[in-house]
Amino acid sequence: MSGSVSSDTAGWRSLSGVPLLAGLPDERLRVLWEVSRPGEHPVGQVLCRAGDPATYLVLLLRGRVSATATTRAGRVVRHGEWDGPCALDKVALIDGGAHPATLTAVTPCAVRNLRRDRFLGLVDDAASVRRHVLRVLAGQARASQERFVAAATLPAEARLASWLLGEAAEHGVVTLPGGQEELAALLGVTRVTLNRALSRLRRDGLLTVTRGTVTLLAPELLERRAHG
Repeated sequence: MSGSVSSDTAGWRSLSGVPLLAGLPDERLRVLWEVSRPGEHPVGQVLCRAGDPATYLVLLLRGRVSATATTRAGRVVRHGEWDGPCALDKVALIDGGAHPATLTAVTPCAVRNLRRDRFLGLVDDAASVRRHVLRVLAGQARASQERFVAAATLPAEARLASWLLGEAAEHGVVTLPGGQEELAALLGVTRVTLNRALSRLRRDGLLTVTRGTVTLLAPELLERRAHG
């Protein structure tokens, strides 16, 4: 793990915002805060690399990270982006395998690095924690399956519409991750195909695109496009 050691002004209570730790009693959160190692990562810094042993659970408190992997043919596959607060690479930590992707800071990030044995000890000691972790992992597995089906069966326009709806904040504005080329890789299409899909949705009055930012004008109609 890289990153300089620093204190986090939010304190141990910030851990309660991590879905994996939500609902833990205050005394357990305090202990996790004390035994975890703080760190800060500037934009572009790697938090962990694909293939490295998952010896720490990375608790992202603030910021956004991207996950990428490189195939044997040299193609860079973009898995997605995550915003804090959240826990990263939970499955790799639990099964004792390697990190499946390289995590890179997209914005300045504040993290806590919790040793694998500390986290597993927490899960083993409390049945309520174990049930909560299983629920979180099951929910994420279900979401991953749904995204896989969408990527394999839906046309590019539907994939794009679905992604935009999922990323849109309450005010309906989405920032494209790294531009159209990276978004195309994330959706599993070519940049040309993505550009055509964006152009169709813009032409139909469902959104506007300005300097890498998409504004949704008709989310209810975009929802229909998301179903192909």
